[in-house]
Amino acid sequence: MTPGPARPDAPARPDDPARSDAPARPDDPARPARSVRARRKALAAMEAETGLVHRRWWTPYLFLAPGLVTVALFSLWPFVNTVVLSLTDAQILRGGTFVGLDNYTRAFADPDFWTATGNSVLYLVVCVPCLVLLPLALAVLVQAKVPGIGFFRSAFYTPVIASAVVVGLIWQWVLRSDGLVNTVFRRLSIVSEPVPFLTDSTMLLVSAMIVTVWKGLGYYMVFYLAALGNVPPSLHEAAALDGAGPVRRFFSITVPQVKPMMLLVGTLSAISALRVFTEIYILGGESGGPGGGARTLPFLIRQVGLGFSGETGYASALSILLFLLTLVFSLLGRRLSKGDES
Repeated sequence: MTPGPARPDAPARPDDPARSDAPARPDDPARPARSVRARRKALAAMEAETGLVHRRWWTPYLFLAPGLVTVALFSLWPFVNTVVLSLTDAQILRGGTFVGLDNYTRAFADPDFWTATGNSVLYLVVCVPCLVLLPLALAVLVQAKVPGIGFFRSAFYTPVIASAVVVGLIWQWVLRSDGLVNTVFRRLSIVSEPVPFLTDSTMLLVSAMIVTVWKGLGYYMVFYLAALGNVPPSLHEAAALDGAGPVRRFFSITVPQVKPMMLLVGTLSAISALRVFTEIYILGGESGGPGGGARTLPFLIRQVGLGFSGETGYASALSILLFLLTLVFSLLGRRLSKGDES
């Protein structure tokens, strides 16, 4: 018996291929076409609802292209070029020839390189703890909501917006032999001879560290103020009810809550300490102090590569070594941050 035609009002079976919403079988040849039609319908519905027009897959890359080109031209290409130059004996006015790792061998045998590296590491060891702890204490003090606290916040942040050259010149006037500090010391009979803040290599390095810490206090204070704003006040209130004093609350609540920010500040200040140049140059002059004893790695790189006889290849090798040293401390900070999160 031959079945008659299906009635118009008869419900379609779930496996009926005539249904547009029926799930397609894996071996159904019409499945890709139906998926494409479904996506097109969904896309048309989205465009009609939102008014946004769908573009090709490469459309977002058109918006990223200017930034990518800028990074490639001004960051990636200079880095690659520096690596290539570090393997040559190039000079400012003369193209170099390939010398392999001779520049790196020369650097490891150069006493000036080790002196500059030691100064940079010493700069980091002294400045980083100061820039991690002092801004935190400063942020805790100015966090209090009392009348006139905004003035002190602005005053502490003022050195940040001042030019590094201006800051260096001010401190040069303060620390020179006939400057403010030595004049006050002599008037108070504290010293009989001027303190050689700028004429002794060790004192010059210490003076530059003081300038760096003074200029960075307000900058990192803002970081800590943001972190302190995220500490729940209920924790301090509960600790106060339990009888904990301000010092106990600081070490038991504040420090653990802002520890991730402390690690971030430590990493950023370490990178900045390894790149210090302006303070040494303004306070110690072009020689980097008596006999160049206060030179840091960036200062030595400038000296080696400067002038018509500048050794571009050797300066590039020193730059790569500075990059590797900075990378080590950056990875160390990242490792500490991951350990703290875990």
